[in-house]
Amino acid sequence: MFDGFTLETVKLPEVSLRVRHGGSGPPLLLLHGHPRTHTTWHRVAPLLARRFTVVCPDLRGFGKSSKPADATDHEWSSKRAKARDCVDLMRHLGHSAFHLAGHDRGAYTAFRTAMDHPTKVMKLAVLDGVPILDALARCDARFAARWWHWFFFAQPDKPERAILADPDAWYGGSPEAMGGDNYRDYRAAIHDPDVVRGMLGDYRAGLYVDPMHDLDDQEAGRKLRCPVHVVWSKKDDLEELYGDLLALWQPWSKLPVTGAGIDCGHHMAEEAPEALAAELEGFFLGELE
Repeated sequence: MFDGFTLETVKLPEVSLRVRHGGSGPPLLLLHGHPRTHTTWHRVAPLLARRFTVVCPDLRGFGKSSKPADATDHEWSSKRAKARDCVDLMRHLGHSAFHLAGHDRGAYTAFRTAMDHPTKVMKLAVLDGVPILDALARCDARFAARWWHWFFFAQPDKPERAILADPDAWYGGSPEAMGGDNYRDYRAAIHDPDVVRGMLGDYRAGLYVDPMHDLDDQEAGRKLRCPVHVVWSKKDDLEELYGDLLALWQPWSKLPVTGAGIDCGHHMAEEAPEALAAELEGFFLGELE
């Protein structure tokens, strides 16, 4: 995986992050989702590295990055804390500003990074995600039936016990679909009790502290200042649940929101790497029509 990339653990002010980086050109930070690690990008990152300096970390709480003990307010698992990590990491690597793409749970960290650090994020791509406040406000029986894990994962203690009893049954995946090295890295993560606890902390923050940060922005009229591009999986359920995804994101952005669907399932970096790389490259380089 990641031929020509450097793999290292970077010590930052609050945590240490495992990160791969390589390529040349404008800096581009890629954030994975749940329950993946940075290796989910192994088919996309080399394509983007032809024109970008690509950085792929394990988010705090995930993979082989730090897993700080979380207080009852879940602040250490918040997207605001992870946004600080993103800025600190890119600064450490010599990038004062950068392009940013986040998938799934990583999309929330990407959103918070662009909101809290507007001078650092040049362009933002949101992959298979909707604003947390909108998801919670529109929660109905269909959402609860399909995304019930949001609420189960946020409960104390019980989700760890349930998942760790049989992580493979919970999360699935296969080396054929994911690629052998990526699958082995992912499987090691989901069998690690500290990683499972860290990943669940992301959901706990997502129901408690993260919505409060978003609500503060909404009430203050703060919006994203950079160009925003939304990419969604046509074989996932976001369009079915929410309809016009660009209209959903538009109130959060000062500029017109653009976007497109990709003909694949949820884990787009693994299922449709060429299409995703082309979409991201076109957006970040300003080549989309």
